[in-house]
Amino acid sequence: MNRLGGRVVLVERRLHGEKSLLHELESLAQTIGYTVAGKIEQVRRADPKFQIGAGKAEELARLVKEVGAEKVIFENDLKPVQAYNLAKETGVEVLDKFQLILEVFSQHASTKEAKLQIELARLRYELARAKEKVRLAKLGEQPGFHGLGKYEADVYYEAIRRRVSKIQEELEKVRRSRRLKRLRRRSIGIPTVSLSGYTAAGKSTLFSALSGVEAKVTGSLFTTLSTKIALADFSGRRSLLVDTVGFIDGLPLTLIEAFKSTLEETVFSDLVILVVDCSETLSEVRRKLSYSLSTLHEIGIVSTPIITALNKADLIGEDKAEKVAEKVSDIAPNPVPISALYRINLETLRKTVADNLKDYVKASFELPLTSEALSLISSIRRFSTVRSQTFHEKAVLLEVESTDYFMDKLKGRVEKLGGRMLEAVKI
Repeated sequence: MNRLGGRVVLVERRLHGEKSLLHELESLAQTIGYTVAGKIEQVRRADPKFQIGAGKAEELARLVKEVGAEKVIFENDLKPVQAYNLAKETGVEVLDKFQLILEVFSQHASTKEAKLQIELARLRYELARAKEKVRLAKLGEQPGFHGLGKYEADVYYEAIRRRVSKIQEELEKVRRSRRLKRLRRRSIGIPTVSLSGYTAAGKSTLFSALSGVEAKVTGSLFTTLSTKIALADFSGRRSLLVDTVGFIDGLPLTLIEAFKSTLEETVFSDLVILVVDCSETLSEVRRKLSYSLSTLHEIGIVSTPIITALNKADLIGEDKAEKVAEKVSDIAPNPVPISALYRINLETLRKTVADNLKDYVKASFELPLTSEALSLISSIRRFSTVRSQTFHEKAVLLEVESTDYFMDKLKGRVEKLGGRMLEAVKI
């Protein structure tokens, strides 16, 4: 990964009673190699000219010069005129949190789909500001506005709009491909369990712990931007486990929309494991839980069962983790304290997932002892749970647990081979 580097000053303006998110902005900046050389905070209403007050803008300009900062990054959304005025005041480029998140995403993007989704989000952001940025650049170019003065506003806007349209077409092809793969997976009858939650909560570590498949784990924010899928066993209930992009407070709708094809894997899953870092302060755990749940609701998770995995219990001890579970039980669906890293309490998590997966059946089959039947048994073992297997002289008896849909398909295949279903019971 190519790290950006450089010295930056972070700025946050918030209202009375609002919680500071400057620590998250700092983590984002450090993730891609920025050195945080200074911070400025102000509690007041937004100023139309600078976002912060005029006096604070002067203080910011002095701090930038003192620490040799190359950029200023705001926690707040900035209008083009505010970014322009701040760049003029400080003499350096001024970004907002959305632009920083795009930089982080760009550094971690490894697939064509992720890169296209990031480019779409960036262009949509630019599209909403294009004409105003060109107008401002014509008044005199500032850092972050260089080169725009040579364009006519309508020409620049139209060029971005055409590029947005082209990327949308390419991403629609990806969505169609994903849809086909999802339909093929559903045709097998295996349920899908999605990992979701706040960034850096340990989703990738949990993915590896549950599936046995290695996943990139770095401890930085937004390591996972592309979907990963693997088979996992939840107390005898075989499922496809899916790991997707994490959330962060203030993640703009533009970015969520751009990652629609990736997030659809979560939307169409049979169950969601919401991963939360329970080692943080109770107020942080509740904030991140609330934000993640509201984001899941926003993307279409309404009636899907959710299990809350309170991860990193090893950092605070199991007793304290249990107390955290009690204190968040009013907002956290089915809370289970775990440590993905040290495999603590994963069996409880697996059982809780199994108990909440719907439409499961236990069935008994009799199959003739043929090579085709033995091949079918191998396939059954891969995609479901064989509770017992008894060989007789000319037949084999199986007791299988799987989804209702899978059992219907299996019954047809068994009968084609000259076998039969002996019994089926909903569980």
